[in-house]
Amino acid sequence: MFCFQCEQTAHGSGCTEIGVCGKDPKTAALQDLLVYVVKGLSMAAHRARELGVKDRELDVFAIEALFATVTNVNFDAERIRQLIMKAGTMRDKARILYEEACQKAGRAPEPLNGPAAWKTESDMETLYQQGVGASIDKRWSKLGKDIVGLQELLMYGMKGMAAYADHALILGKEDDSVYAFIHEGLNFLTKENPTIDELFAIVMKCGEVNLKVLELLDAANTGAYGNPVPTVVRMTPLKGKAIAVSGHDLKDLEELLKQTEGKGIHIYTHGEMLPAHGYPHLKKYPHLVGHYGGAWMRQKKEFDEFPGAILMTTNCIQEPKPTYKNRIFTCGLVGWPGVVHIQNRDFTPVIEAALQAEGFSQDEAEKTTMVGFGHNAVLGVADKVIDAVKQGAIKHFFLIGGCDGAEVGRNYYTEMAETIPQDCVILTLGCGKFRVLDSDAAGDIGGIPRVLDMGQCNDSYSAIKVALALAEAFNTDVNSLPLSLIISWYEQKAVCVLLTLLYLGVKDIRLGPKLPAFVTPDVLKVLVEKFNIMPIGAVKDDLQAMLGERAA
Repeated sequence: MFCFQCEQTAHGSGCTEIGVCGKDPKTAALQDLLVYVVKGLSMAAHRARELGVKDRELDVFAIEALFATVTNVNFDAERIRQLIMKAGTMRDKARILYEEACQKAGRAPEPLNGPAAWKTESDMETLYQQGVGASIDKRWSKLGKDIVGLQELLMYGMKGMAAYADHALILGKEDDSVYAFIHEGLNFLTKENPTIDELFAIVMKCGEVNLKVLELLDAANTGAYGNPVPTVVRMTPLKGKAIAVSGHDLKDLEELLKQTEGKGIHIYTHGEMLPAHGYPHLKKYPHLVGHYGGAWMRQKKEFDEFPGAILMTTNCIQEPKPTYKNRIFTCGLVGWPGVVHIQNRDFTPVIEAALQAEGFSQDEAEKTTMVGFGHNAVLGVADKVIDAVKQGAIKHFFLIGGCDGAEVGRNYYTEMAETIPQDCVILTLGCGKFRVLDSDAAGDIGGIPRVLDMGQCNDSYSAIKVALALAEAFNTDVNSLPLSLIISWYEQKAVCVLLTLLYLGVKDIRLGPKLPAFVTPDVLKVLVEKFNIMPIGAVKDDLQAMLGERAA
């Protein structure tokens, strides 16, 4: 196997024996093959669209298939095999659609080879061998590492975009231009001799389209559950039966809350579900009592100690320990071999497991945090924020957020939050928030909290909207604001958000804890020249550079 799509890739170069995430070679190869076959689907779908013909079933399947290959989503080889079989069927449907569109237009269809001509197989071993042949490292000798790295930058951006688009679609929001780009991008990745300039152009387009996707997702979440409001969240458990809900999917949480009403079960969010407490239509459920635990990579210890059932709604699952494997459940696109998968949001098995488990024996001493500082809440007090900046009460804004991970180097983000001067505001989002929330960076500036949790990584649009609104208020651009972006990344959602920031022209982003392995030195040189993107360094040195002489 070869995989370098996440930040924790082995040796900083690529996982070759088993993924750091726990992905085995068979699953890795099947995921590579699934992506390969979906490229073939898009070769036909893109050409059909150029002739004015499209099919929503093909569109939706493409984003679901890409999302299934995002890090820490689906480790179940059999379910990936089933997706490959469906991809073959969808690919054939797309080819027929294209041929019929050509016939109607009075032109001959192009001969489509490569993934468009893949021969459908069902045998697991045959599929595994085909997947090995479709792996990334097989392209290096033909195209070179710079081209392949840029191809994967585009692919990972589209995987992240697909994840966000799927979240929005679940809540009824979609945009045909997003589907069009997914097919365009996948089709482009089958181009035999792409140039670096062509690749950079479409990578930037990926960032542009992802801005639309983030806007769609924001509209989906706020349309369904209301604009988040500042909310105090209990971070310690209460006595009683319990279910922890992890991942990102608010619809799954809502349905579970409905199905557990009156059953004497306390519902806790976990990981990136923490911001759910700020949504008015979710916080109305009294048995949504608080949050349990921290970021995704702590789950083995935390779930082992959790005396209830656990529901994984999207990416972030790790290999379950035997001690809780019988009380953890997956739904949606998430999968782990041997773990019960919930179909059609019927959470009866989860509820039964929670009722059979011990539950918490007593209330723990109350500890709290604050969530709910989405763009509506922050911009609602924009006049106070602007006045505070003009009067010198707020000297600088720092966005410290993104994906969390297990490396010791990620302590940088906690240390940075604790070192930032008291007259600065810290914005945070994603599970990287726990590095900030676990720090001693509390307090306020004239009634404005110093730490503003803007939500999940899914809520990146909030941070972008606030930054653009501040730039407009000060009659400048984002790069001229007293704003520094310190981003932690782990998987492909963070990649597409980064591409959106680059599309918007945002410069001087500090990225860590280490740069992507798929970004070669020559590609990095271009990113530095265009955007001055840089790795994180020592906290004191970075802070001095961002604040100038004040930090000296």
